[in-house]
Amino acid sequence: MLPLMRRVRPPVLSLSLLMALPLTACAPANAPLYCFADPAQVWGVSPLPADAQPECPDSDTVRGEVRSGKTRIEQFALPANQAETILKLMQGAGYAVVSRKPDDGIQLEAILRKGGDQVMYFAEHQPGRTFVTLTGTGQGE
Repeated sequence: MLPLMRRVRPPVLSLSLLMALPLTACAPANAPLYCFADPAQVWGVSPLPADAQPECPDSDTVRGEVRSGKTRIEQFALPANQAETILKLMQGAGYAVVSRKPDDGIQLEAILRKGGDQVMYFAEHQPGRTFVTLTGTGQGE
């Protein structure tokens, strides 16, 4: 029985290894910024501020929605207390604030619109940084 297990086990291990390769290829530390058309831009309308670090969600579901064109998302880590930095860039690029909840010290929320492009803006205060998320549907305008 032992020789049979040895013959069966290597193919199972090989199959497991092959199945794990796509997961390791998508590891966040090595993954490209899949959610950005241009990581040097904010939503494709303004240069990225020097102190902003672009990020993408570590979610296979979000990754799939972005790649299929159903969802658009960009995330940025900024120094603390910069909840309006990206918001002001979006406004400077012609996006109007159509709805806004005031910054309550926890987060700032706004809905922005330019033409047919609607963007949800969330700026979350985190220890030592501000984390901004922009979301929309499809490719915008």
